[in-house]
Amino acid sequence: MILGVIADDFTGATDVASMLVRGGMQTVQVLGVPDTGLPEADAVVVALKTRTVPAADAVAQSLQALKALQDAGARQIYFKYCSTFDSTAEGNIGPVTDALMQALGTDFSIACPAFPENGRTVFRGHLFVGDQLLSDSGMRQHPLTPMTDANLVRVLQSQSAQQVGLLRYDALRADATGRIAQLRTEGVRIAVADAIDNADLLTLAEACADLPLLTAGSGVALGLAPAYRRRGWLQAGDSAAQLATVQGPAAVLSGSCSEATNAQVARWVADGRRAFALDPLALHRGEQSAEHWLAQAVPALASGPVLLYATAAPERVQAVQAELGVEAAGKVVEDTLAAVARGLVQAGVRRLVVAGGETSGAVVQALAVRQLRIGAPICPGVPWTQADLPDGGQALLLALKSGNFGGVDFFAQALREAGVALA
Repeated sequence: MILGVIADDFTGATDVASMLVRGGMQTVQVLGVPDTGLPEADAVVVALKTRTVPAADAVAQSLQALKALQDAGARQIYFKYCSTFDSTAEGNIGPVTDALMQALGTDFSIACPAFPENGRTVFRGHLFVGDQLLSDSGMRQHPLTPMTDANLVRVLQSQSAQQVGLLRYDALRADATGRIAQLRTEGVRIAVADAIDNADLLTLAEACADLPLLTAGSGVALGLAPAYRRRGWLQAGDSAAQLATVQGPAAVLSGSCSEATNAQVARWVADGRRAFALDPLALHRGEQSAEHWLAQAVPALASGPVLLYATAAPERVQAVQAELGVEAAGKVVEDTLAAVARGLVQAGVRRLVVAGGETSGAVVQALAVRQLRIGAPICPGVPWTQADLPDGGQALLLALKSGNFGGVDFFAQALREAGVALA
């Protein structure tokens, strides 16, 4: 194994895995740390669900994943977080980075959530979402991890016990290796790295491919395969993204309430496709249930793909959270959609799109999926993946979408690419 990746949520894991496959690396994603060792591949991505858990739990799980990757012989470790750098106010990006650096015995790493193809760029240490500062974007109102400060040096320094500095874009482009050496002599232990375009990511990956630890969004992974080839670690290949051809009904489940997913749900409904809107308050009161929605959705599959969603506008989300509490509001939706996913697969669904990191984590756990083969991207950061179901039946195709990713027609686009006929 060349690269071992520790991802803080399930959609983020498929995101970075997609970038590695794009570079020609055979990549396998595992869900949680397996008890029986890791599979053989150029890169293995361990998908955790640690973005919003208490920092101590995130550290413990990340260190467990690190040990498994080290035992499998990984040359380099990559801690992957979201391209919007979000976690709780206390972490978990800083505490996990500190713990991984200590465990690896390294005194330097980078932090770079940039993913220019999806509009995430870092300039002078500030994270932009499109043309907006992170703090002015829809992430300001995220129901679980609101981001109100775009200055990543300041955000990370508040979470880390180590000195945080800045690797500016002009220094990166002029002499990245030299500037990194200078930062280390100045006592900087974690450098937030600017990146405005893919060329910056390639430069950064080349300069950092020999570090024991990288911390980043998925963008930096774009440059790792070329850097590894130049070092003679990776051979060229063209079969990394091949998945099985899968037939059977298709469905979409959406628990994300991001701006992007709201627009995607609205497009699906506007196009006249079958959709069922879940009400978290009704679910909490027992007036709705997974069985209730399966009784409606399963017969509808005969006419084509269906969408079941709890996606809602920010004011509706805030009202639900005010009544149920943030954690309970999220849990009732995740548990219901996970149970719905299990019922749909039992009813024969074999191509499933899931929107939202927390929702995706709940769904794959409910399906007892332990490993995913990574296919070609549907859009930057979102690939189709293949899971072999525990009962030994037909393979299942899963597209696990981060809430903020994808164009307005993403759901239909994904299904078409999986061979689903849509009007």
